[in-house]
Amino acid sequence: MPAELVIYALITAGLIFWLRSILGTKHGDERERPVAFLSGEDSPQDESKGDQKISNAVALIEELNEKPKGNMAIAGRSAEQDLIEIAGLERDFDVYKFLQAAQDVFVYVVESFADGDRETLQDLLGPKVYDAFDKAITEREKAGETMETEISAISKSEILEAHTENKHAFITVRFHAEERSVTKDKDGEIIYGHPDKVTQMRDIWTFSKPLRSSDPRWLVVETREDLDGDNESIPNTH
Repeated sequence: MPAELVIYALITAGLIFWLRSILGTKHGDERERPVAFLSGEDSPQDESKGDQKISNAVALIEELNEKPKGNMAIAGRSAEQDLIEIAGLERDFDVYKFLQAAQDVFVYVVESFADGDRETLQDLLGPKVYDAFDKAITEREKAGETMETEISAISKSEILEAHTENKHAFITVRFHAEERSVTKDKDGEIIYGHPDKVTQMRDIWTFSKPLRSSDPRWLVVETREDLDGDNESIPNTH
């Protein structure tokens, strides 16, 4: 194997490991959490530490809502209060780490969809969203079409809302991104896009995870375009 391919493989493996360390991944052989964690019955010392974690998480949420940081933001007071509710239930929640990881997932999902990488998609998407992506990939394969997509930048990731339902947390994020995308027919002729043209992409995705679960993953459970006529390079599952 050429040396440059070995280096590329090592870099890719490192990125996946870092990403999964933040959003998490389930391997099927995790150790069970202590009973106190599952029941929410902490000792006085643990409760004190838990309260401090919540206070820290709330401070970060209020800070980001007051002033966007880099390409991260929260869309107003309502979204801020929704996130604070989740932070009270998910004591390790960090809004900055969540948004950074969400951006990474966005890139992985969009580019993996173009590559037809079902294994990566299945690890990052909820069942409903994965089925929609899998169907679109299958239709593309049957037509003999190929797709090449690269996210060149994410200019903004903004939390629009959050809520809890049926013991799950949900956080909805709007992404503003720049991408290059080309779709080719079975003869290799371009039928959509341009390899050198950067297009603007605005998508709204919802992430979800079970509250206080031993499974740490935030899966993508809904995707939709933000504007009519926006670049529809991925399935709309709304």
